Amino acid sequence: MLIGLAAKNAILIVEFAKDEYEQGKPLVDAALGGARLRLRPILMTSFAFILGNVPLWRASGSGAVARQIVGTTVIGGMLAASAFGIFLIPSIFYLVEKWSGSAKGQRLARPEPGGIAGLGTPAASEGD
Repeated sequence: MLIGLAAKNAILIVEFAKDEYEQGKPLVDAALGGARLRLRPILMTSFAFILGNVPLWRASGSGAVARQIVGTTVIGGMLAASAFGIFLIPSIFYLVEKWSGSAKGQRLARPEPGGIAGLGTPAASEGD
C-alpha cells in the first residue's frame, strides 16, 4: 500500500510538471510548479493514512507488540514516502529532463491528429 501511494504521488507530480513544461514554462519552474500543485493533496492523503494507523500504533492487549510494530513501520514508511515525493521527485524530474536533452530545446514533436508522429496526414492522390 505504501508503494502504491508513493508511486501515485510521484506519477502525478511528474505529470503536472511535464504539462507545465510542455506549455513553455522553464524546466525549474515546471518542476516546482508540479510539486506545488500536488503538495496539498499529498499532505492530505498522507496525514489521513497516518492518522488512520495511530490506533494500530497505540495498540494494547494480546498481540499488541505485533500491531505496534506494524503501525510504527507503516507510519514511518508513509512519512518517508511523503518526504521523498515532495522533495526528491521534482529534483529527479529536473535532472532526467535536463540529461535527456529536452531542456536544450530538443523537445519531441507531438503527433499530429490523424497521422503517425512525423508523417502527418496521408497525402491526397493526384487523381483527386
